[in-house]
Amino acid sequence: MEAKVPIIQGGMGVGISMSGLASAVANAGGIGVISGLHLSLSDPKWGPNIRKGNIEALRHEIRRARELSPKGIIGVNILVAVTEYEDLVATAVEEGADLIISGAGLPLSLPEFVKGTHTKAVPIVSSARGAATICKSWIQKHNYIPDAIIVEGPKAGGHLGFKLEELANMDNYKLEDIVPQVIETVKPFEEQYGKKIPIIAAGGIFDGKDIAKFIKLGASGVQMATRFVATYECDAAMEFKQAYINAKKEDVVIIKSPEGMPGRAIRNQFLIDVENNAKKPDMCRYNCLKTCDPKKAPYCISQALINAQKGNLDEGFAFCGENVYRVDKIVHVDELISELVREAEENLQ
Repeated sequence: MEAKVPIIQGGMGVGISMSGLASAVANAGGIGVISGLHLSLSDPKWGPNIRKGNIEALRHEIRRARELSPKGIIGVNILVAVTEYEDLVATAVEEGADLIISGAGLPLSLPEFVKGTHTKAVPIVSSARGAATICKSWIQKHNYIPDAIIVEGPKAGGHLGFKLEELANMDNYKLEDIVPQVIETVKPFEEQYGKKIPIIAAGGIFDGKDIAKFIKLGASGVQMATRFVATYECDAAMEFKQAYINAKKEDVVIIKSPEGMPGRAIRNQFLIDVENNAKKPDMCRYNCLKTCDPKKAPYCISQALINAQKGNLDEGFAFCGENVYRVDKIVHVDELISELVREAEENLQ
């Protein structure tokens, strides 16, 4: 499996990257990714059984993406932290997803679901140490090495694999340093299995110049998410996309998510209220994240993200990458990918 364009569109939940965006990216030659995060919570048609609804909603999105892009590469991003992680992974494999991308924890059980299928297993790591841990564990338990590894740096959007104090000193954790370290770390595993592990750079990659830089450093491709929000095909409401267009550099903040991880978001009144302890926890409809304690959470992050996806940013907020303030217009996916490819080729000459 090889994409025509070495760009993975990052999975964005809740409901930001579904079949609409993923299929458009796949049709443009990249790898389109559906976020498998809480897909049924925003739509009553999936019924009161949220666990079952999340599984059926994911099934529906994969099938729809495949209808819209019969020949494209379609992946699913499933957070290790979600309660029904293994059910969602099994469903994605059943439905023939081309790859499963997994982070927000170590996806140690992922190979048992993909072995013997055409679905590829792609973990997300933030360090060479994380890459080594996954490779050793997968070899020991499953005799399997990753089909690719996404290396996500500290400039990424959403939940981050770095501690707050590390994010305060980002110069010590540059993606430009981490990617070559991971490439070196996986070499013995590649030699052991006679198989290349493509390394994908992610986090803060904005244009073709960035893509070229990481390909020169040895990456096989990149993962990008923020740029794809500002497309007509993105599955979020126009108000959500407009928040990206309107964002200034000083609006980009690191927050502590109710489930315990730091995240990068666009500061708005909702987040200011949270900072001032003005928000109370919403009624938790479903303990959707293993690491979230609804009794202690200042708000329900799933509901906040669903509200934002629907355009109600008074009752939610938008996750974003470090470079969101550079986004200044909404374009079609094929235009964006053409621009990125042209810029990358110019910088690789």
